[in-house]
Amino acid sequence: MQVRVRAFARLREAIGGDLTLEVPEGATVNRLLAAVGDVSGEAHRALFEESGELRGYVILMHNGRRLRRAEAGTLTLADGDEVALFPPVAGG
Repeated sequence: MQVRVRAFARLREAIGGDLTLEVPEGATVNRLLAAVGDVSGEAHRALFEESGELRGYVILMHNGRRLRRAEAGTLTLADGDEVALFPPVAGG
């Protein structure tokens, strides 16, 4: 199945833009993130700590809804879903 990944700001630069990735049926958001990290070394370093944990500053959205980190390992994706990746946001 295909899932669209949209990345913003610094993460977009590291990943190289929006992606459409093929993932197996039943894949979770964590499985998708691992596939995004496999795109390049720069993408992996932008998303993951050396320990393999997702960096604390990465904000996840699934089909326009903010996703809690605890859900990333259990939320099963469907064909055509969209996952957005945001770096920390600040403004004033």
